Amino acid sequence: MLGVRRGSYYAWRSRGESARLEQDRDLSKRIRVVFAASGGTYGSPRVERELAARGIAVSRRRVERLMREAGLRGRVVRVYRSNPHLHRFYEQHPNRLWKKRARTVDQVWVGDVTYLSVGGRWRFLAVVMDQFSRRLVGWSLAQIRSTRLTRAAFDRAVRRRRPHPGLIFHSDRGSEYAGSGFRDRLKSHGVLQSMTRGGAPSDNAHMESFFHSFKAEIVHGTVFADDAQLRACLSRYVRYYNHRRLHSALGYHSPVEYERRVA
Repeated sequence: MLGVRRGSYYAWRSRGESARLEQDRDLSKRIRVVFAASGGTYGSPRVERELAARGIAVSRRRVERLMREAGLRGRVVRVYRSNPHLHRFYEQHPNRLWKKRARTVDQVWVGDVTYLSVGGRWRFLAVVMDQFSRRLVGWSLAQIRSTRLTRAAFDRAVRRRRPHPGLIFHSDRGSEYAGSGFRDRLKSHGVLQSMTRGGAPSDNAHMESFFHSFKAEIVHGTVFADDAQLRACLSRYVRYYNHRRLHSALGYHSPVEYERRVA
């Protein structure tokens, strides 16, 4: 019916799979391992980089094809965040990042607050990041968005890193950063405060990027029953983000590895 000669058919059956197909099958297994280790968050660029780090040389296009055939797709969603506590412009706290660029660790820290749902109620997460290495150096979770929350995250970062005076701390102009309780804590450590311009959230793009990744890779699709479950999830993700997650802006190194290499 197909016009295939009997001899050709049996010759095809006896040949078995091509070397290319065998390689694809092996690569697919390795890709699934890398994809699973990332919690289903890696797309083809990071999978390709992780394979290269393991000594497996393969093109980005081939990884894309094999992931597509296997139905593997990194979890990326669009995240919208609101900031109901954004206050008026404070001239006494300029955007110091215009004139200062971090060239090593603990020169510029950035901070921000986001909200998360636990059992139908809001919890607020404050995070401090080292801008140079993208490493998360402090975080705190609370039921109320206040200077106590941001101070707790900042204090944890100070205990862990012990920065020298002259460090710049950059944030938005929310009351939890502009309040005297937080400003006094910065002054006590010799930290210079910097704030985002009004209507320019991109000034704090590093924190925006982190919250986007965190919510896309972990929060969306997850229901947290209580605070303990959320805290455990945060602890795991921060360790993963700092020690294992590959960052394209860092040459596809994790923050900890990047600090070890260049800081």
